[in-house]
Amino acid sequence: MTARERMLAGELYDATDPELVADRERARALLQRYTSERDPALLGTLFGRIGKGTGVEAPFHCDYGWNIALGERVYANAFCVFLDCAPIEIGDRVLLGPGVHLYTATHPLEVAERRQGLEYARPITIGDDAWLGGASIVLPGVSVGEGAVVGAGSVVSRDVPPGATVAGNPARPIDA
Repeated sequence: MTARERMLAGELYDATDPELVADRERARALLQRYTSERDPALLGTLFGRIGKGTGVEAPFHCDYGWNIALGERVYANAFCVFLDCAPIEIGDRVLLGPGVHLYTATHPLEVAERRQGLEYARPITIGDDAWLGGASIVLPGVSVGEGAVVGAGSVVSRDVPPGATVAGNPARPIDA
């Protein structure tokens, strides 16, 4: 298996693999062009899927881009970061405040594996009509349900049920 295949399968992989490095460099080049030109067509080249009416404010950062699927009428405010080593699926009409970070990448707990430079990734899913407040962070393997709200500055380490409102570090249910 290649490093990319291992990464996509959720197995340990070497992020310094030349193919992965080249893919990240491609994404950086497209993002630099997008930041300076603001041409939405560049996002269509970068992302695996982008729905109609979706807007992404610059600056924006991602690792690969091709592992990101955005639904229709998604709005990602400035300074969002998507570490898309595993798929990031975002539904329709999702609002992402400034500085929202979605992290699929993670590292082994075993020090010997970390010393080898190995990492792995878990997918993130954001359901339709969800709203993630500014500077919130979603950790690897987490799903945010349809219509859920994540308070600004929250760290989401567990799945958020549909319609729930969560806030804090770690994010916990709150009364809306």
